[in-house]
Amino acid sequence: MSTPTSRPAAVAVLPPDDDDPAAPRVLQPAGWPVPKGYANGMAAEGRLVVTGGIVGWDAHGRFATGFAAQAEQTLRNIAAILAEGGAAPTHLVRLTWYVIDMDEYLANLKAVGRAYRAVFGTHYPAMALVQVMRLVEPEARLEIEATAVVPHAAG
Repeated sequence: MSTPTSRPAAVAVLPPDDDDPAAPRVLQPAGWPVPKGYANGMAAEGRLVVTGGIVGWDAHGRFATGFAAQAEQTLRNIAAILAEGGAAPTHLVRLTWYVIDMDEYLANLKAVGRAYRAVFGTHYPAMALVQVMRLVEPEARLEIEATAVVPHAAG
């Protein structure tokens, strides 16, 4: 993708869904297609809350069965960690997904989308999806890292 050198690209800062002026803002360069299910970029000010690589197991270390079920449990685990840090899914600014099989992810995309909306609603931060050779936990089908920014006014 080339960018004209005569003038800098315009960038739109889209308002947050909940009209909270302190909420993270979606960065959408002018003229770019609007992404579906993620944002190209986010801007936020506040207290940082991050997770490690989170997998789809429950509090007893048992993995959910199947890719979509593990994705949903992983998202629920992230939501629980965010809550511990005084954050909510609406504070997410970045998710990095690591999957061991891209085809498995794509085959489960609709179910993963439903699980995402069930846990996080329609807040879509910047996201990256990376296929890896393996994860530390042999039963894990995916692992997700999350970054949230809690506005100073919210906590």
